[in-house]
Amino acid sequence: MIEEYLKKRLSDSTKVKLRKLRKLRNFLNDIRAFGHGFNLNKLGLIYGTDKFGRHFYTPHYMTHLRKYKYKKINLLEIGVGGYEIPDSGGQSLRMWKKYFPFGRIYSIDIYDKSKLQENRIKIFKGSQIDQIFLGKITKKIKTLDIIIDDGSHLNEHVITSFKILFPKLKDGGIYVIEDTQTSYWEDFGGNSNDLTNSNTMMNFFKSLTDSLNNKEFIIKNYKQTYYDRKIISIHFYHNLIFIYKGNNKDESNIVIKNQR
Repeated sequence: MIEEYLKKRLSDSTKVKLRKLRKLRNFLNDIRAFGHGFNLNKLGLIYGTDKFGRHFYTPHYMTHLRKYKYKKINLLEIGVGGYEIPDSGGQSLRMWKKYFPFGRIYSIDIYDKSKLQENRIKIFKGSQIDQIFLGKITKKIKTLDIIIDDGSHLNEHVITSFKILFPKLKDGGIYVIEDTQTSYWEDFGGNSNDLTNSNTMMNFFKSLTDSLNNKEFIIKNYKQTYYDRKIISIHFYHNLIFIYKGNNKDESNIVIKNQR
């Protein structure tokens, strides 16, 4: 709040100086990051993202995303950070850029964050639950290898974004949801008292674990859902979920066509 207050009252010349200082800081961070390309914990600290320190997500990211390290991937992260301040945020985007030297990093935010764009970082302005907007940007990006939801953390938004974007993720891709603790917070649409509440993100994603085993259902004429066919694994951690997309073709060793 103090930073926002000051920014509104700074002269244009002072703002220019601050932008130059930020560019210098980013340059110095890149130098500090030299030699730490495989260590997301270190990169998280250098670039100032809360994915390591406040949270402990980067060790899990290294486990799941290492295979993409030197590939020409497209990564989309929901949420830039910095709230409404135009040139604030983007720490994790720069971390991802450093970690994936051949990757293209995309992001969306409800605020205009275009000032934070740089080589291999592209930011779109729009809502994570706007199906038309998401359709347009995913059409521009074309192929999505990794999607990370670090956006509003509202339960309804997280579920809606997944329903829109998971079908646009390529086979072999990974969809990540951060900060799932809001599944238990009422002001985010969560619930700590009823842990079976179907409107919370945790119960939505827990329900998808049944899709992994849909070939075991004893239901006559059962028709597979999209999630039955395309989710091949789900990994739950403290406040973090990884969902792998592919072709779920494993057959039951006993059940045939959902009948015994």
